Amino acid sequence: MSPDHDAPSSTADACTTDASLTSPSSTEAAARALLDDPRALLRYLYRVAVDRALPGKILAGHLPPPPKGRTLVIGAGKGGGSMAQALEAAWPDAAPLSGLVITRYGHVPPGYAPRRLEIVEAAHPVPDAAGERAAARMMQRVRDFRPTADDQVICLISGGGSALMPLPAPGLTLADKQAVNRALLASGANIVEMNCVRKHLSAIKGGRLAAACAPAKVLTLMISDVPGDDPQVIASGPTVPDASTCAEALAICRRYRIELPPLAVEALERGDWETPKPGDACFAGHEQRIIAAPRQSLLAAADAARALGIDAHVLSDEIEGESREVGRVHAALARSVARHGEPFRKPCLILSGGETTVTLVQRPGRGGRAGEFVLGCAIALDGQEGVWGLAADTDGIDGIEDNAGAFLSPSTLQRARALGLKPADMLAANNGYALFEALGDLLVTGPTQTNVNDFRALLIR
Repeated sequence: MSPDHDAPSSTADACTTDASLTSPSSTEAAARALLDDPRALLRYLYRVAVDRALPGKILAGHLPPPPKGRTLVIGAGKGGGSMAQALEAAWPDAAPLSGLVITRYGHVPPGYAPRRLEIVEAAHPVPDAAGERAAARMMQRVRDFRPTADDQVICLISGGGSALMPLPAPGLTLADKQAVNRALLASGANIVEMNCVRKHLSAIKGGRLAAACAPAKVLTLMISDVPGDDPQVIASGPTVPDASTCAEALAICRRYRIELPPLAVEALERGDWETPKPGDACFAGHEQRIIAAPRQSLLAAADAARALGIDAHVLSDEIEGESREVGRVHAALARSVARHGEPFRKPCLILSGGETTVTLVQRPGRGGRAGEFVLGCAIALDGQEGVWGLAADTDGIDGIEDNAGAFLSPSTLQRARALGLKPADMLAANNGYALFEALGDLLVTGPTQTNVNDFRALLIR
């Protein structure tokens, strides 16, 4: 196979599309085909990682039995529709069940027609009025439910829940929340910092939703998309205690020069918008379970590679930092393996996850953190022979674009320059999408119905 085997042969191949996410046959012939085609192999391993985190395969085993009273289902996230679908399918028909779950536009599973739950779609990553209305209705739904000690609340949480539940703190508007959210996304702040701010400007996040459910017991089922899998951070922890403070939120805004309305500055300085803390009585008897996490998906991909006879190494599922810089570090490691057989012997696969960030220029081009990683990595590799790669978000959406991520090969820079593109300039302009679109190196999957954050794989042979 030539190093350019992954280059598209026609306009029809301009993007790699795989909406079904169906695993290929495990026959010997299929295995040989994967080993002969680095791009197909990397795409397959991405599908394995996503498959490990699909709610339809894992959620039912975490459900409690029906309570003496009623069950109310609430929640939000990019996996919210598929989590609700899995719960409805597993819940006994005779047991009372109702509720409301918010997910991103276009993320309701195809063919899912909710019978007992209501699914509302809203905007992500910048919240919209539909999300604000849905979050307000969710709080009202909890109040109208009038929970008792015999009832239970099941909360379905996955990544993206922060933007999908934009219920502003008293005195703030949706426009205020949108402005702060845009500034945070462009600032380079990490997810812990962003969600600390979001919690303290909210009337529903940071444990406030759980407080409204008392005295019913709350079981929160989470798909983690954050480094470290901290329940307080996933979707800004609407049903879990919050140890962060108003003072910390204000300090983060000042550090990244995030402009806040004067009312918010004053409220944070006084501590008026403090969140419910660990030990608060409103959390008595509550339980949180992480049903899918980044490390589990990376390990599944590593096992799949080893089953094909490829040594696989998981660096970490908690890698953070500027995407292009993380790409350069990965490139240095891959180059060392390719040239010197250190620290791993080739052929091998290097996997990593986590949540990198992108600090945007004033007028950025198109692209997300996966594309930024791949372009930074490709520039640092500078055509290194024997290295292929894929970085993609496991929810199928890189930033706000229509692709999950992008591929790299030994010929990435050469093909780009042959088209008159300047990779370094495009990286500086946050315009990775345009480069990989021109090369036909985008991975397009559509919504995957889950979200365990970044998937990065480098194949060295």
